[in-house]
Amino acid sequence: HSHFYFKYLRGSTGIANCMCFLTCHMTDLLYTEKDLVTSLKNYITAEENKLKQVKQWAEKLDVLSAIAMQDPEGFLGNPVNAFKLMKRLNTEWGDLESLVLKDTKEGFISNLTLQRQHFPTDEDQTGAAKALLRLQDTYRLDTNTISTGDLPGVTHKSPMTVEDCFELGKIAYSEVDYYHTELWMEQALKQLDEGEESTVDKVTVLDYLSYAIYQQGDLGRALELTKRLLMLDPEHQRANGNLKYFEFQLINQRKAQAQERFREPVPERKMYEMLCRGEGIKLTPRRQRRLFCRYFDNHGHPKYLLSPVKQEDEWDRPYIVRYHDIISHGEIEKVKELAKPRLRRATISNPITGVLETAPYRISKSYISNINDLTVALQVANYGVGGQYEPHFDFGRKDEPDAFKELGTGNRIATWLFYMSDVAAGGATVFPDVGAAVWPKKGTAVFWYNLFPSGEGDYSTRHAACPVLVGNKWVSNKWIHERGQEFRRPCGLNETA
Repeated sequence: HSHFYFKYLRGSTGIANCMCFLTCHMTDLLYTEKDLVTSLKNYITAEENKLKQVKQWAEKLDVLSAIAMQDPEGFLGNPVNAFKLMKRLNTEWGDLESLVLKDTKEGFISNLTLQRQHFPTDEDQTGAAKALLRLQDTYRLDTNTISTGDLPGVTHKSPMTVEDCFELGKIAYSEVDYYHTELWMEQALKQLDEGEESTVDKVTVLDYLSYAIYQQGDLGRALELTKRLLMLDPEHQRANGNLKYFEFQLINQRKAQAQERFREPVPERKMYEMLCRGEGIKLTPRRQRRLFCRYFDNHGHPKYLLSPVKQEDEWDRPYIVRYHDIISHGEIEKVKELAKPRLRRATISNPITGVLETAPYRISKSYISNINDLTVALQVANYGVGGQYEPHFDFGRKDEPDAFKELGTGNRIATWLFYMSDVAAGGATVFPDVGAAVWPKKGTAVFWYNLFPSGEGDYSTRHAACPVLVGNKWVSNKWIHERGQEFRRPCGLNETA
């Protein structure tokens, strides 16, 4: 393990729905929030002390006033009482005014203002919500399981409030995602029906829920919920209008809208989600017998004769091989240390222009930089909870002639993918076209060819990164390009072999 030269590539960013804060940054936010809570408690203590002094002053004067008002002239006949009255009105009431006007919130507000620059944005909150919805779909989690915090592998359970469920439903609604709007508005309504106190009322939830269900074609249920809403608020203008419309449309539109609601997903998406859940294609015994584990010495290379590399065949077509113990814990920590401060949303190559730009289907952060004391160029990416990269090719296809024009390195012959962390749940690398799934294992790397020797792309290498269900996934890539590989992998004459 001599020197590596790591190059952290800005992988794909981009995304309106990307989680802007990765786990390494979100940990910092926990400490920020802890500091703010301490500051808030200090403010509360200062306010309580101020109110305590004001209360003592009021109680003292209340007793004194009660005595004085029994015989005002007699009371003021005592010159000491007259002097103290003048003193109170001239001095002590002024002191009380200063005490009441004393700004005890300055420290808290200053700290809050300082920390706010590190707060997540609306986009980050929306991205986190969308990540949760993706996990729900991919791993078939029902809303109650998520709301009660009973996720597989989780040690710190965190139940969701009515407001949390309602917010998820609203975000889905704003994205015209009526399916998830229904799921989460139903969960919010369920918790309200069970007696949970909330600032969100049933009328508001029913308004969203009934419309989401109508948009999916279930007019009968939409009508039922609208009637329930009107029992709570008979003057609700929109619900009264919807009532008549739903009744009119119920028979005529039920069939068409139901078909729209239950439309089958595209096969690739279905296979992708099945593979992510571990429900993929199983190799036949005959194909399984072709897969081996071995010690690899790179055809007698002196270094590897003394320390051969552990190889394990993961798949036969395309050939995917895993290398064990290929990157050490120390090297991983060094890479992460260098990458963390510079992580940014990733980019991908535009298939038409060849320019690197953001994309809506990759949910990760990565970093590109030259580290002079290391000798292998790597892309580093960190996927937090919900982080994913949807099905894609690593090579540039024929309809993308300028895919890597900016780099000047030619097409990507092969891919090395290093796993720099274990993942508690989820996070597999899957190949939907062939049914292969490769699961993260810290310290290992997988390798596959993207191109046939002829230079034609191998379309069976279309792959994706499954969402991280629980944990945090660190990976790094090394793409091997055409330039410089002419003698290591000579061109073949057979187009697809």
